Amino acid sequence: MAKRTMMFDDALAAANQMLTPPFRKVLIKTMLLTLALLGLIWLGLEKLLVAALSLPAAWLSNPWITTILSLIGGVGLFVGLAFLITPTSFLVAGFFFDELAEEVELEIEPGREPGRALALGDATWLALKFSAVALVVNLAALLLLLVPGVNMIAFFGANAYLFGRGYFELAATRHVSPAEVRRLRKMHEGRLFIAGLVMAAMLAVPVLNLLTPLFGTAFMVRISRRVMRPPSQRRPVAADRRI
Repeated sequence: MAKRTMMFDDALAAANQMLTPPFRKVLIKTMLLTLALLGLIWLGLEKLLVAALSLPAAWLSNPWITTILSLIGGVGLFVGLAFLITPTSFLVAGFFFDELAEEVELEIEPGREPGRALALGDATWLALKFSAVALVVNLAALLLLLVPGVNMIAFFGANAYLFGRGYFELAATRHVSPAEVRRLRKMHEGRLFIAGLVMAAMLAVPVLNLLTPLFGTAFMVRISRRVMRPPSQRRPVAADRRI
């Protein structure tokens, strides 16, 4: 119960911190980058759809059929983009994670030295790795779209695991070695999955899902600091200062 309460407090504090000046400065940049990436993906998928409708098939020559297929394809593209928010989130986080993570660490523990920023190559590798895995997983979830019940369980379950693991690794690698990150992740995988589930819930809310990189950073930095702190030193994380 105590862990659930602390996680709720961390989620609430992360949501509040998204409104502070340092996060507001990054807000526009993250949203623009997210929309730009989704726009490029939309254009690519649209060109594939147009190419498919241009194939020399006799039954496609009927304008009514072409119009109906175009409408179905447009709706399909819109739905498909929802399944691409997670991989896009990881790409965006790779650009801004350290900048925001340092703000969070200074906010929750002002007297403590913030973690070291990841080398550009390491941050890029982590972001690309989880983005690629998230893309494959979400495409698999998209194929299950017509299977009632299973599709939503697969979608939220898979993304909860990815968010919990991916954002924790980004946060924890600022303080400990990759080997220690893996050990801590395996030791606390249930806790990280629940934290990831909180983040995955944002995917169901249009527009709000574009803020996943901001919320995920503020939330998972708090979770990771609790996980990395030895039991003898664990104490409630300092309350956030208000705007």
